[in-house]
Amino acid sequence: MYDWIDSPDALRARLQAWQARGVDRVALDTEFIRERTYYPQLALVQLAVSGGDPAPEILLVDTLVPGMGDALRPLLLDPAVTKLMHSASEDLQALARGAGAVPAPLFDTQVAAAMTGYGAGLGYQKLVEAVTGTQLEKGETRSDWLRRPLSESQMRYAAEDVVHLHELHDVLRAKLRELGREAWLAEDTERAVGNARNDVDDPHPHLALRNAERFDVPAQARLCRLLRWRDAQARVLDRPRSWLLDNDLAAILARRVPADFDEFSGLLDRHPKAPRKARGELWKIVSAPLTEQELAIPPIRVAESGDKQALKDLQQEVAGVAAGLSLPEGLLCSRRHLERLLEGRGWPNALEGWRRGLLEAALAPKLPPAPPA
Repeated sequence: MYDWIDSPDALRARLQAWQARGVDRVALDTEFIRERTYYPQLALVQLAVSGGDPAPEILLVDTLVPGMGDALRPLLLDPAVTKLMHSASEDLQALARGAGAVPAPLFDTQVAAAMTGYGAGLGYQKLVEAVTGTQLEKGETRSDWLRRPLSESQMRYAAEDVVHLHELHDVLRAKLRELGREAWLAEDTERAVGNARNDVDDPHPHLALRNAERFDVPAQARLCRLLRWRDAQARVLDRPRSWLLDNDLAAILARRVPADFDEFSGLLDRHPKAPRKARGELWKIVSAPLTEQELAIPPIRVAESGDKQALKDLQQEVAGVAAGLSLPEGLLCSRRHLERLLEGRGWPNALEGWRRGLLEAALAPKLPPAPPA
């Protein structure tokens, strides 16, 4: 069973009662909508603690009620209470926006499962089945969580998302301790919390558009400028990036500057998803001279045959280390991070810590020297 909480005072009373009982871990999940906005719209928070009987005590918190985020924030920030979550990255963003706080300390059961042999990227339902043998329903995964009242089916589905987190935590924490990997998880979850707290735009968004790898340097610099503008506008207007400027049009505008505003305007008119209301601002962005700083951005490198073999060699090294530790290769090191290492741009933050400790001896002899600071 679960309790529907639609009053900040009621939430405060329940959280104070938990604190008085000495609760030191809380299962936590969220439901949010992000189809028409840049930021996730927090619609519901599910909380669960172990009760006096086998069934946990579950709260479904209506975060559409004014003041609910303020009432929830002390729990999210309480360093004495571990928050048990599954695949937490988007939930952290939703809570940062909707409650003004990122929950910490954090135990992410999806990451812990990957570190303990259950496999990478397991969904909550599959992990619950693997650990407990219980099969959960999946019927409300694409539900409208902003509508009120929620249906009984929605509330039951939402409650199930936190019912098993304590049991998962018990099993996975024991396995991590047995393998000596508790510090690995702590490091990864601290990084996830830090990223959510310091959510900033990528300074080099053009690097994600691999189809622009054969653009010359000025075209790549214009592409970076356009995508930076798009990302900043998406935040200000709280709209999806693609609604403001899709990747295809950004690449077209970056590759060749139209001769004049009329040609540019005609190009926008022919593109079905063009941001026509922003044509004046876009023309200034496209036509303005590039600065030396903009031209000095890291370029998207064209993969040559030697690069492909070098990448393959690195992947084999990663595979060998991962196999020796019974870890998924993707958890240890992704392809894009290997590509960055081959570009001589140094070790990315995501590989620092335990990953670098495991990989550096195997990868360093095959890497180009990092550029001087």
